[in-house]
Amino acid sequence: MARGGRTNLADLAADVGDRSPVDHHSIKPDAPPSRSAALTDLTANPRNPRDDVGNLENLASIADMQLQPAVVVTAKAYLQLYPEDEIDTRYVVINGCRRLAAAHKYGRTDLDIVVNDEIARDRVTLISASIAENVDRQDFDVIEEAKAVGALVLECGRADVAAERLRKTPAWVSQRRALLELAPELQTALRRGELAIREARNLARVPREEQVARWQAALDREGNAGEGSGAGSRAPSRARVIADALGAFDSKPDALADALHSYLGSDGVHRLMALLTQRAAAQPS
Repeated sequence: MARGGRTNLADLAADVGDRSPVDHHSIKPDAPPSRSAALTDLTANPRNPRDDVGNLENLASIADMQLQPAVVVTAKAYLQLYPEDEIDTRYVVINGCRRLAAAHKYGRTDLDIVVNDEIARDRVTLISASIAENVDRQDFDVIEEAKAVGALVLECGRADVAAERLRKTPAWVSQRRALLELAPELQTALRRGELAIREARNLARVPREEQVARWQAALDREGNAGEGSGAGSRAPSRARVIADALGAFDSKPDALADALHSYLGSDGVHRLMALLTQRAAAQPS
């Protein structure tokens, strides 16, 4: 699957073939009929690999029309796999969590669903289905992707088995898992597109306490080379990233927080917060 392509799991209940990322024997060939369920009967998958549902503006039309049903399992089937999770609705949404969130946001009261408890026949199948909904999507955060792949490997017990489930190579699985070895600052930079995946994989081989310094040294070298040749560096400078984040602070305050954390680290952010608190306290009310 090429990055940017989308795996359509709304048809998981029926459309399973050689290219499916979910085990062939996990889904029955006959599609269960779709039905309508009230939003109060639906809970988003607590084990969804996405940390958040992202921007939902492109799903605003769901208020009037739903193009694809969500794939759900019954709460009973889900709780047999994860009894520690709290589920107080009839169904758990496995494929369609963003549609569920958009329905809540834009005033829809129900959602078309397909119930298929075969997806919940074991943890590996459920995790595979959850990952396959998102993996290779252009808007899927690469660190979220790495965490999801790591969770699947843990359940499968072997990386090559997880790779087979996802129709990926063992090398791809290994490379994604390596990203979890990055320092938090570099994970943030990777998420923001300031650090390329290839460079991130190389940095992941360095002891964590040395990674940020190595990356900054590489940026400094590129910046100096750019100044000498008249060409721009491949990555934005520290000053440029922070300046851009400051300029967009009113609409995107999180961008400034991410930039400062990326370059200052946790200790630096804490010191900055303490200084800002002192300055604010010194200002007359």
